[in-house]
Amino acid sequence: MKRRVLIVEDGNEYSTTLGRFLSESFDFVRAGNGLEALDALGHGGFEVVFLDMRFDRVPVERLLGDLQAQVARLGGDSERARRFLEDNQGTFVLAALREAGHQLPVVFSYDFGEEPRRFRNLAQRFGPLHFLDSNAGPVEIREALARDDQDT
Repeated sequence: MKRRVLIVEDGNEYSTTLGRFLSESFDFVRAGNGLEALDALGHGGFEVVFLDMRFDRVPVERLLGDLQAQVARLGGDSERARRFLEDNQGTFVLAALREAGHQLPVVFSYDFGEEPRRFRNLAQRFGPLHFLDSNAGPVEIREALARDDQDT
């Protein structure tokens, strides 16, 4: 039986690529932003979430996170605040999924290899969590999505 995976991305790169190489083992459903992901998960039936980190093709009003709080934190620089939300949108989506009660394993498409402390903090707060760097191929992705233990 195929595992059902929710891909959360602002483009179609992952859903197209994963569908091409891994469709024999997985059924993929795409959500284009965090709000769509919450809606899809509300209907159930998923076993794992594949989550992109950066969302620079989503209109600012569809980004999760408090833009005004970021503007204030960044000294009034609204452009920098928007970029911060875009560059870190995956973490905001992850937090929203957990706040909504969704405890499915999440596989991040982001290289935390240079940021091990950040990953440990996210995994401790929002696990089960795993990551794949941008060079991961179909074999590594298949293994990550098929893991039953999905521990960090």
